[in-house]
Amino acid sequence: MPKAVLLDLDDTLLINNMASFIPAYFQLLTQSFADRIPSDRLLLELMRGIEAMDANEGSGPTNEEAFETSFYSALEMNLGALRPVFERFYAEEFPKLRTITRPMPGGRGVVERAFAGGRQVAIATNPVFPRTAVEQRLDWAGVSVLDFKYDLVTTIENMHATKAGTAYYREILSALGREPQECLMVGDDWQRDMVYASRAGIPVYFVTGPETPVFPGPGPGDDPVPDELLTGSGSLAELLPLLT
Repeated sequence: MPKAVLLDLDDTLLINNMASFIPAYFQLLTQSFADRIPSDRLLLELMRGIEAMDANEGSGPTNEEAFETSFYSALEMNLGALRPVFERFYAEEFPKLRTITRPMPGGRGVVERAFAGGRQVAIATNPVFPRTAVEQRLDWAGVSVLDFKYDLVTTIENMHATKAGTAYYREILSALGREPQECLMVGDDWQRDMVYASRAGIPVYFVTGPETPVFPGPGPGDDPVPDELLTGSGSLAELLPLLT
């Protein structure tokens, strides 16, 4: 029985097809900055900022600091001038993206079961968004931070690595004070959720089904997960016995 459960968010607790979500997100964001930064330049520097976060190895700057160093220096703009634009965007525009998403069937039940018995529960979403964006998506998923007291929610502000490698999972283990074998990682992305978590020694459960079409599982050439660490695969309903 795991003593700590790590739950991915997008396409695990929240149906959120990134093929639709990311273009809509970028469209709203470029509109918010239209009077300050040309859209093509904004998108270029955003992508470079994400690359800077992915290069983080867990012991250096926060992801937020890595992003800001890359983004603002490239644009030669003052942090104080642009941060209010980002804050206004996440308060007024980002909520419009809710219509693209919907709660994953069984998501709330899994969170409730994960907390049973005094377990620690972490929302292990790729920490490239600010906390407000993560909290909004948790609300859209029906598992708000107002309803559940998560032991950790990984965000751009509090993490020093992303899901681009195992450093992210080692940082979660440190934050929770847990050994790898005491945890269970639940997610839908084979490489980022299953492979990298298992490389940190964490047992994993692979979420599959008709609602998770983007990452259908390992194919030819994909990295493997050791059999002893892959606890199972299937829907969230099929995960419940592992949390009983």
